[in-house]
Amino acid sequence: MKRIAIVTGASSGMGQRFAITAANHVEYDELWLIARRGDRLMNMAEKELNGQKVRCFPLDLSLSSSFTTIKDALKEEPCQVVLLVNAAGFGKFQAIMDVSEEMAERMLDLNCKAVMKMCYACIPYMTRGAKILNIASVAAFQPVPYIGEYAATKAFVLSFSRALWKELRGSGITVTALCPYWTRTEFFDVANGREGKDMVKYFNAMYEPDQLVKRGWRDLANGRDISTFGFIARAQLFLITLLPHRWVMAIWCKQQNIKQ
Repeated sequence: MKRIAIVTGASSGMGQRFAITAANHVEYDELWLIARRGDRLMNMAEKELNGQKVRCFPLDLSLSSSFTTIKDALKEEPCQVVLLVNAAGFGKFQAIMDVSEEMAERMLDLNCKAVMKMCYACIPYMTRGAKILNIASVAAFQPVPYIGEYAATKAFVLSFSRALWKELRGSGITVTALCPYWTRTEFFDVANGREGKDMVKYFNAMYEPDQLVKRGWRDLANGRDISTFGFIARAQLFLITLLPHRWVMAIWCKQQNIKQ
C-alpha cells in the first residue's frame, strides 16, 4: 500500500520548508504538494526534492472543487496518508471594515474550511502513527484588532486541532497546532496591502521559518497538541492568560501607535 505525505501551501514559507524537510522525519513513498502556484511546485520538485516521487496539485483550496480533486486522487489506488501538513493561509493588516467582504470570505475559506476539509479527506486514510500538523498562530489566543479576521480564523484552527488531538489519541494519530509568532515569510507580502491602510507596522520579534519548522517537527514527534517557539512568543502567551483581553487589545494598539 502506497504511503503518502501531503503538504498544503507548499509553494512558499513554512509550507515549503515542511515539504523540503518531510523526508527527514516521516517515511513515505510519495509526497503530494498542494498550492495555487503550480510553477513553483514543479520548480521545487525538480530542484529541492530531486530523487523523491512528487505529485503536484496546482489547486486553490478556497474553492470546494479542489477537495473533489484531492479525494478522487486518494481513491485511485490503495494508500495510507502518513502525514498531513496544513500550511495554506493568509491575513491582512487592516481594520475589519477595510477588508472587503470577498477577501474576508476567502480568508475564512482558506484558513478554516480548507484545514477542516483536508482533515475530513485524509483521516479516513490514516492509521496508527500518522501525523497532522496544522499551522495556527500566537494570534489564535487573543482577539487582535486590525488583523481581526486572521486572528479569528487561527483561533478556529487552534481549537479544532486541539479537539481533534484529544479525539484521535486513542487511534494513535497525532495532531499538533503550530503557533508561530512573527516569522519571516511571504505572509507579509499579502498582509501588507496596497491601499495605504496597513495598521500593523511594529514587530517586536521576527523569527526564521526554519526555527519554527524544526520546533514543529519535534513537537509533532512528541505528540504535543500545541507547538510554540521563542521566549517572546511564550512570554506573550503567559501574559495573555493573566490579563483581561480588553487590556491585551489596548496594549497591542499602543504598540502599533493606533489611537483609540
